[in-house]
Amino acid sequence: MNIVITGASKGIGKAIAEQFAAGGHSLFLCSRGEASLYKTTEELLNRYPGSSIRAMPSDMSERQQIKAFSEWVISFGIPDILVNNAGSFIPGSIHNESEGVMEEMMLLNLHSAYHTTRAFLPSMMARKSGHIFNICSIASLNAYPNGGSYGISKYALLGFSRNLREEMKIYGIKVTAVMPGAAYTASWEGAGIDPERIMTATDIAIMVEAASRLSPQACVEDIILRPQLGDL
Repeated sequence: MNIVITGASKGIGKAIAEQFAAGGHSLFLCSRGEASLYKTTEELLNRYPGSSIRAMPSDMSERQQIKAFSEWVISFGIPDILVNNAGSFIPGSIHNESEGVMEEMMLLNLHSAYHTTRAFLPSMMARKSGHIFNICSIASLNAYPNGGSYGISKYALLGFSRNLREEMKIYGIKVTAVMPGAAYTASWEGAGIDPERIMTATDIAIMVEAASRLSPQACVEDIILRPQLGDL
């Protein structure tokens, strides 16, 4: 399958890429960090030589870069799976977060997925198949202290996912919202959190890959994962 993963250079995106690379699929990866993206691509190619892995540095908060990336992918083939994972977290509260944080969070966490999906939908709809995974957050379900505009953007991403799910049913395109709780990635390093207390990025990746293997008649609409001991 042709699999597109945004924000794929580290964390959850990288773990998802590894799961699909192990299956020998054709991967198209992007992230803002050029050096880390190419390093991830090299690592995966060395570990999974049976897969095809291409990468293009792209800032998915920029409409023109989304357009360039999607056209580049489609020049190789129509995506079978799109994983909208690009995003960021800026902690804070609505009443005191810095000016512009709301706009930045919406661009990175919602607009990127919205415009990337729209870029690929016409070809997927014409073919009448495909699967779109939107990496939301447990914050899409429950507000929590210091979530601020990040939580708002993730609520919005879940709303986007559910509307898209309804629209795409008749085209044979599946839509899955993934809502993970805390998972140990680079963003947790130095935070003093015991890695054994929270999930791994691989936990989330395993669930995404498994959901992608169901029959055309079945669609996992929501994937909710939390640490065994609950949210932090």
